[in-house]
Formats: sequence, C-alpha cells, structure tokens
Amino acid sequence: MFIFVAIKWYRSDNESCEGTNTEDPDVDFEQLVNQAKDEEDEDWGLPLELKRMVEQEDREMKPHQEETEIVNLGVGEEKKEVKVGTGMTTPIRDELVALLRGYQDVFAWSYQDIPGLSHDIVQHTLPLNPGCSLEKQKLRRMKHEMFLKIKEEVKKQFDAGFLAVTRYLEWVANIVPVLKKDGKVRMCVDYWDLNQASPKDKFPLPDIDVLVDNTTNFALFYFMDEFSSYNQIKMVLEDMEKMMFVTLWGMFCYKVMSFGLKNIGATYQRAMVALFHDMMHKEIEV
Repeated sequence: MFIFVAIKWYRSDNESCEGTNTEDPDVDFEQLVNQAKDEEDEDWGLPLELKRMVEQEDREMKPHQEETEIVNLGVGEEKKEVKVGTGMTTPIRDELVALLRGYQDVFAWSYQDIPGLSHDIVQHTLPLNPGCSLEKQKLRRMKHEMFLKIKEEVKKQFDAGFLAVTRYLEWVANIVPVLKKDGKVRMCVDYWDLNQASPKDKFPLPDIDVLVDNTTNFALFYFMDEFSSYNQIKMVLEDMEKMMFVTLWGMFCYKVMSFGLKNIGATYQRAMVALFHDMMHKEIEV
C-alpha cells in the first residue's frame, strides 16, 4: 500500500510541477509529507485483477488430495474396511456404500480369498539368455528380530499356498526385508542376478498421463487396488525353482509371480488386457 501511494504521489507531483524547477524553495515539503500520510490512511483498494494475482502468489500450491473416511463393510466385529471420499454428496455416498456391501464377496480380504488366475488366461515364465551362469547367494546376516518377522511372513505365505519347499539348488537369492509403517515386514527377494540373465518382455505398458486424461469426462471414478495382484498369477512349473530364496528355516520357491521379478509388469498388463479388453477405455482404465 505504501508503494502504491508513493507512485500515485509522484505522478500527481509531476503533473502539478510540469515545467518548473524541482528545487523550488517555495515548495512546502512538510505539507506534502502530511498529505501522503493522509492518503496512506485511505482505503484505495486494489484492482480486481491485481488482487487476484497477489492472492495467487500468496497461496501455497499443493497437489490435490481428497480426504477419505474408513467404512467397515463387515458384520459385527468382522473388519472389512474400505476408504470412501468425503467430497461426495450424502445420497451418492449412501448408494456407493450399499453397492459395496452388496458385492463385498468379490473383494479379497486375506490371502485365503485369492483363488488366482487360470493358466489358460496367463502365466509367468522366466526365460534365460543363452550362456548365462547360475548364481547362488549365501545367507545374509540380519538381526534376530528381523529373522522372526521374516519367519512370520514366510509362514503366512506358505499357508496361503504361495510357497513350496525345495531342495535342488539352482538359483539362490536372499530376502530383503522392507519395514512398513505399521511395523510389519514386506518380504522382498533379491532377484538382481536372475533379472540380469532374463530378456526383456516388450509387451506395451499403458501411459499414466493418458489414463488420467481419459477420466476427465466422468463425474465419478473409483480406484481399485488389487490385493496381492502379482500373487494371483501362477508361475510356469519348470521356472519355479529359479525363484528360490534362502532362510534360516530352509529353501523356498514361489509358485506364484513374485514382486521384484523382471517383466512382471508386462505379464500383469497382458492378463488385464485378456480380462477387460472389451471394457478398457469405456468403463475402466487399467
């Protein structure tokens, strides 16, 4: 505001003193200063466009993130929780929750709820480059607490039918534990050696920008995250033992596609195209 008043005062002074000497001793500088102070106290107001630009500059730019609330679809103490956006109107929210309750059996809430995809639809293979050498990693040392968490996760996946015990050593990898926010462990396997020996699958993957642009003409859209989606695709029988990993309690290999393998994104997209090819770019985007 002070700069705005100062500019206005200089403009007024130049107009009134045009063609005169700026060092005129008859000019009352004290009166001009008092006049500037009086003008400063007045509410001149900014032009609307300038005001909008100032507010835009002061506003902190953040990515849009809609707030969500947790809705339990289970009955009684059974927990089947989903997240629903809070930006919907109450009638639309109630219709959505009723729809989810009516079809909650189509969602997977645990490993036991995952039947897996048929071999006729898709299966993952691990071809190797000619002349590649077999790599056998030695068991890495870890803290005792981490070994116990790994044991818990191995048991969980073994009971779900994802793992098999193996004894014939070809490729041997180590577990790389990744701590989650809730204190649990995501069990990843170091498949670096195996991935280096595998050729790349050139199946085309979608462009995320195109997928987002395709949703702009719709009033509502839903994100559906598959539960252990990679684990629903089975491995080719002869390639299972290439995924062997070592633990303190023995050797195991995956019977399903595991996170961290090369080309799993291409295999997953091939399965989605086979299942939803007649709905893609119409009702759904994958």
